[in-house]
Amino acid sequence: MRKQHDWLRETYQKSLEKMPERPVAHRTLSDLAPEPLYTPEDIGVLDPEYEEKRGYPGEYPYTRGVYGSMYRSKLCTMRMFAGFGTAEQTNERFKKLLKA
Repeated sequence: MRKQHDWLRETYQKSLEKMPERPVAHRTLSDLAPEPLYTPEDIGVLDPEYEEKRGYPGEYPYTRGVYGSMYRSKLCTMRMFAGFGTAEQTNERFKKLLKA
């Protein structure tokens, strides 16, 4: 089973090379500095299915996010999705708008 320190060395560091952390202090409302990743290891739990079920940020199956450094490097963006009726109607509308 892969360990948290392996993720930090492999994925997190590579992610920071591409996009460094923002130059702000990462602090909680309690003024604590959060770690870049928390796993069951942090509370002494050995979960052999953790990697398969949840994975790590920036790695398949991307349940913990698509970026290895998540929002330490890139601000969180709110993306709205649009819908107009059924899926077929939405698809038809998007195609019509793209032609215009």
